[in-house]
Amino acid sequence: MTPYDPAPAAPRSPSDPPLTGLRVLDLATLFAGPLAATLLGDFGAEVVKVEHPRKPDPSRGHGPSKDGIGLWWKMLGRNKRAITLDLSTPGGRSTLLRLAGTADVIIENFRPGTLEKWDLGWPELSAVNPRLILTRVTGFGQFGPYAHRPGFGTLAEAMSGFAAITGEPDAPPTLPPFGLADSIAGLTTAYAVMTALAGRDRTGEGQVVDMALIEPILTVLGPQPTWYDQLGHVQPRTGNRSQNNAPRGTYLTADGTWVAVSTSAQSIAERVMVLVGRPDLIDEPWFATGEDRARHADVLDDAVGGWIGRHTRADVLAAFEKAEAAVAPIQDVRDVMTDPQYQALNTITTVDDPELGPLRMQNVLFRLSATPGAIRWAGRPHGADTEEVLTELGLTPADLAGLRAEGAL
Repeated sequence: MTPYDPAPAAPRSPSDPPLTGLRVLDLATLFAGPLAATLLGDFGAEVVKVEHPRKPDPSRGHGPSKDGIGLWWKMLGRNKRAITLDLSTPGGRSTLLRLAGTADVIIENFRPGTLEKWDLGWPELSAVNPRLILTRVTGFGQFGPYAHRPGFGTLAEAMSGFAAITGEPDAPPTLPPFGLADSIAGLTTAYAVMTALAGRDRTGEGQVVDMALIEPILTVLGPQPTWYDQLGHVQPRTGNRSQNNAPRGTYLTADGTWVAVSTSAQSIAERVMVLVGRPDLIDEPWFATGEDRARHADVLDDAVGGWIGRHTRADVLAAFEKAEAAVAPIQDVRDVMTDPQYQALNTITTVDDPELGPLRMQNVLFRLSATPGAIRWAGRPHGADTEEVLTELGLTPADLAGLRAEGAL
């Protein structure tokens, strides 16, 4: 197989990736929707990335680039065939409908009403393919008072309560320095697509998935709504500390590096106190529960932080491992690239790319023992596969020329 061959055609081998034969049209831009399509492609789905001819997915220009080639796109666009199509033109609309007739899933993130404006809403799409799963990813969902507002992950991080609980108690709310809400929504969207496909297996009919960025991040924040509903409890900002257990946080070692300690389990908390030479604290009545330990975090942090501050990081890690206590070094990407556990898992893998040569990037998200996923190629140039994909669809050279003349390609 050459780097840009489409997914293997039937008949399929039992060892093929589990989503082989599934066809996904990725109409989305930036992160949540495209990430969901990437995850599906990693496990064998044939993903066709549809971009505007003159306005590519902005993720191609996000972050650092090399030789004018965006590196974020190389990861986000992996395992996707790249075509261009202006859906607002008559030719683009008709071609998208033809593509929809061959697809299992469409993922889009236009503002609500945009597809409908182009006569490409659910009635039109389901008419050409009743088994289609139309996956709609937006900031606020398809209805409600905010539905037509522009929505980005930053707004979801703010609205959900994430920023309100992140940061030091006496400092401003803190936003993450990466696309947290988009990434959570991307993972959730891939799960939603698979759930909808499972439903289709029973009913034979497709449906619409409505994914709002503001919802998945609220779920991963835990039981805050229930706490508030039942107790009126509003979680405050506590920095690196937890209200549920202690000691917990980041601690500076003697050689000027940092480690993180967690004591979510009572037995681990006891081992840590023995290790740092304060077994007497285990006998305190308040030590018996994580919540009570959290109320005495100052005492526990003094004990743990003082001991760690007298030892090098290597010695701290070795001592914690010997004591079967939970610790990890605070690593930046340089450390991640050489970490022995990540190396053992092949978490960072190398992909050969015709434009940039060998590229290192995160591997597929999990390992399957019988039908593993794979990165078959990195992100393709804008529109690189337009002619091939549309020719496979049945369009002739004259058809393609007409679409180009119209500005649809």
